[in-house]
Amino acid sequence: MDIAQLSDRILNADRRALARAITLVESARPDHRAQADDLLSRLAKSDRQALRIGLSGTPGVGKSTFIEAFGMMLIGQGLRVAVLAVDPSSARSGGSILGDKTRMERLSRERAAFIRPSPSQSHLGGVARRTRDAVALCEAAGFDVVLIETVGVGQSETVVSELSDLFLLLLAPAGGDELQGVKRGIMEIADMILINKADGDLKATATRTCADYAGALRLLRKRPQDPDGFPKALTVSAIEAAGLDTAWAEVQALAGWRRDNGFWDQNRAQQAQYWFSEEVRQALLARLQTSWAKSRMTELSKKVAEGAQTPQEAARDLLTGLGVADLDPSRVG
Repeated sequence: MDIAQLSDRILNADRRALARAITLVESARPDHRAQADDLLSRLAKSDRQALRIGLSGTPGVGKSTFIEAFGMMLIGQGLRVAVLAVDPSSARSGGSILGDKTRMERLSRERAAFIRPSPSQSHLGGVARRTRDAVALCEAAGFDVVLIETVGVGQSETVVSELSDLFLLLLAPAGGDELQGVKRGIMEIADMILINKADGDLKATATRTCADYAGALRLLRKRPQDPDGFPKALTVSAIEAAGLDTAWAEVQALAGWRRDNGFWDQNRAQQAQYWFSEEVRQALLARLQTSWAKSRMTELSKKVAEGAQTPQEAARDLLTGLGVADLDPSRVG
């Protein structure tokens, strides 16, 4: 693969080249990883930035419907929109449906849109391991807004905040009261809470749910990266496209305030540090997948089960064999 040529095509907004590049960065083959690193280094020099918006919510809340309606509105304003949708992988087979493009039929036909579903595989946190690389590729291709749709997540799935500038949490009407709203975890990282399906018979319920969460947000500790009034709760209807323009105006206002007050660059710098640590962690874990490590793990596990060694002693023996004898497993946390 000619990486220089692929890089030029991406910088010229070639969507086929972008799709090919994402496939490359998602590959675990050593030769592909080397090519992917080369490609990302070349594209980083372009210094293009998009507004990265993370979006999450429970299954069935209407994330795909919302993203399609929201994306169509943005395209109508002359913006180019990329959607990175992470699909949960089966714990049994490892497969994923990857049906998000089917759900976003109108948006997938737009030339100013790019939709890429990816499997979560074994990565926790609601996103795939290489989603950050895919975001960087979309930025280099000149997209103005990158929407990162996570799998349907719970309160502890918060990794999406480490690769987005703003995080939107989509909730359904009657999804909880004030006590539910003050629970720690995903609520603490949300910049905006959008109560979807605020239409028809559910409109009144959605309004009450929005009021509950607005009250709950006032009870949370104020964050330095938020201006007055944020985070906030709003009602939207993806089907009727109601409230989307208001939500977008609030997103722009928050992003602009963070840029003007230095929080935008600070957040991206902290995210880069996080992903550096994650790369080191994943590289160390990969060493456990070698044939020697697997064989040694089986051998030591048997000794631990028989009581011949304590778990700490066995772990230290394994680490010694991996060349990290100075690492005390009892202090790892």
